[in-house]
Amino acid sequence: MCLSPGSPSEVAGATPRPAHGPAVDPMRLEPVDEVEITILVDNVYDALLTGDDDTRRPSLAVGVEAAPHFEEGRTFVGLTAEHGFSALVTTKRLGHASTLLFDTGLSPTAMVGNADRLGVRLDELHAVVLSHGHFDHAGGLAGLAARLRSAMPMIVHPEAWTHRRTVAPGGQILPFPTVSKKALREEGFDVIERRVPSLLLDDSVLITGEVDRTTEFERGMPPGHQAWTGDGWTHDAKIIDDQALVVHLRGRGLVVLTGCGHAGAVNIVRHAQRLTGVERLHALVGGLHLSGPAFERVIGPTISALTQLAPGLVVPGHCTGWRAQHALAAALPAAWSQSSSGTSFHLAGAAA
Repeated sequence: MCLSPGSPSEVAGATPRPAHGPAVDPMRLEPVDEVEITILVDNVYDALLTGDDDTRRPSLAVGVEAAPHFEEGRTFVGLTAEHGFSALVTTKRLGHASTLLFDTGLSPTAMVGNADRLGVRLDELHAVVLSHGHFDHAGGLAGLAARLRSAMPMIVHPEAWTHRRTVAPGGQILPFPTVSKKALREEGFDVIERRVPSLLLDDSVLITGEVDRTTEFERGMPPGHQAWTGDGWTHDAKIIDDQALVVHLRGRGLVVLTGCGHAGAVNIVRHAQRLTGVERLHALVGGLHLSGPAFERVIGPTISALTQLAPGLVVPGHCTGWRAQHALAAALPAAWSQSSSGTSFHLAGAAA
C-alpha cells in the first residue's frame, strides 16, 4: 500500500536499477520464434474493437443460440467478461508449437465457455500455471477439470493454498474461497509446487516464482487484506505466491504476462530481466493492480518506469483500473492496446 502521493523521490525510485546480490536462480531462457496470447477471460468484453495484422478480435457473432422471440428463432451471443483473468499462451520454436493456460478466471463456466466459442481445445494443453491463489484466477479450474483426458501438470507456488480474507474499513469481513490441493489432485491435476523460478517447454517459458521486491513504491496490499497463519489473521501485504510468465521473443526482448501483478509491475519486469539477462521489454500483458485508493498513487511512478523501458506492446487488463488505463494509453499511445475477452495478440520474433 502506498501511504502518500507520488513524490520526486518515488519517481526517481521507479527508474531501473540493479537489485543487490546474484539472481535467485539465473538461467538461460531459450528464445522463441513466435508467441500468441489469447485473453480467454478479462473484466471487459468489447465486440466492436478493431484488430490489425497482429491483433485478432472476436466477431460480434462469435456464437449462436436459440431464441424463439426472434423471427429467425436464434440470436448471436458474445463472450463472458467477469472480474477474473485467464490467458492462453502458445509459443512456437523451431517449428514446434506448445500451449499453456495461465490462470482460469473467476467462475467455473466463463473460461471453458469462452474457449468453446473461440474454438480453443483445452484438452490439448501442455500445462496450467496459476499466478497466485486468489479465487478470481482459479475459479475456472473446476470447469477445466471436466475436459481433462489425462493428468495435467499445474505449476503453483506452495503459498497459493493460503486462507485469505478482506476486512473493509467498516469492519465487514469477506472470506475468500481457498484453492484445495487435495481436490485438484483428485480431479486430475499433477500439482507441482515451486517457490523458485521454473523453466518449461524445453526451457522456452519461464515461471518467475517469488518476485524480488526492489522498488520504493510498490508496497503491496493494504492492511485489510489478511492471511490465516494457523494462530490468527495477519496483514498479507506481499501475496508472496504472486508469479508471472515470461517468454524471450527472438530479437525483440521479453514478453511478460501477469495475473494481478501483486508483486508490482516494475518489480516483475526487473525480476525477469535479472533472471534472464535480457534487458529489453517487448510486451507487458495482464493485470497490473493499480485500481483503488491504495494503488492509484502508484500509477505515476509505475508509468515513469515503464516509459523508460519503452515496450512495443502494453495490454493492461483485469485489476489495472480505469485511471491507470487512461494514463498508460496517454503515456504509451503506440504501445497500449485494450484488453478484452477473446482477443489474441500475435507477436513474431525478428527475422534471422
